[in-house]
Amino acid sequence: MNPQSKPLKRGNKKAKIIAVCSQKGGVGKTTTAVNLSSALATFYDSKVLVTDLDPQGHIEKSLNSTIEEGIDYAPLSEILMAKNGQIIDGIVKTSNENLHLTPGDKNLYETEGQLANKLGREFILINSFELAKTHYDYIIIDCPPSLGNLTVNALCAADYVIIPCEMSVLGFEGVTDLLETVATINQRLNKKLKILGVLFTRVDKRNMAMNKLVAENMHKLFKGKVFKSQVYINTDLNKSQFEGESIFEFSPRSSGAKNYKGLAEEIVNRVNRKKNTNPKNRKVL
Repeated sequence: MNPQSKPLKRGNKKAKIIAVCSQKGGVGKTTTAVNLSSALATFYDSKVLVTDLDPQGHIEKSLNSTIEEGIDYAPLSEILMAKNGQIIDGIVKTSNENLHLTPGDKNLYETEGQLANKLGREFILINSFELAKTHYDYIIIDCPPSLGNLTVNALCAADYVIIPCEMSVLGFEGVTDLLETVATINQRLNKKLKILGVLFTRVDKRNMAMNKLVAENMHKLFKGKVFKSQVYINTDLNKSQFEGESIFEFSPRSSGAKNYKGLAEEIVNRVNRKKNTNPKNRKVL
């Protein structure tokens, strides 16, 4: 981000911070972070920052074609290790004026271990959001697919957590394991952390019996917390990542676009505790 264009003063917003978290890879975690952020920015005219804590840097790759080349910004790994580092210094704009991102970088692998030696290590990320929170309506965090210092930082910074889950026995077990982690962090480190919902992803309509079994058990475990929206297997979601675009830019009429638009509406309703919240900018999908 050009230093002359970045907001150095405090703004008047108070961002809701949402962590997209799973201890299992391949469940559409990054896909959800990218397309949820894009939906909130596009259909709700919200200022959104998506922060990539995953060293693989898939957020930047998924939005690559929307980012101007040659942008200078501070690497996230350096921000987290710096004294009083601020996320605002690592922000990159996209072609959607409402959507910005903080790219992940490979040095986050080292940061994961280095954080263990820092005083107050669980709260480094939330402190780095101090200024950014005043310039965005939502901050979406894409967590690494493991429970380490970076994920703990994300959960300590978040107001809410979204848990993507495949409709399988292993997917169900992964969610129950994460539930214990969230409960511990809520009790000891972040009293405001709430589970916003469980999102079924990569849903195969052909596996009706397994889908029903997993859904029934998940509804028992997370009463009222399972999103009605589900993300079905859709090749356009994979293709959009390859092209470096959100699903709304790549294939706005696809089932993937409809699924993530529906998810965004549910999230806005839950966060604002309103029964009927409609997008400000309705677009036909």
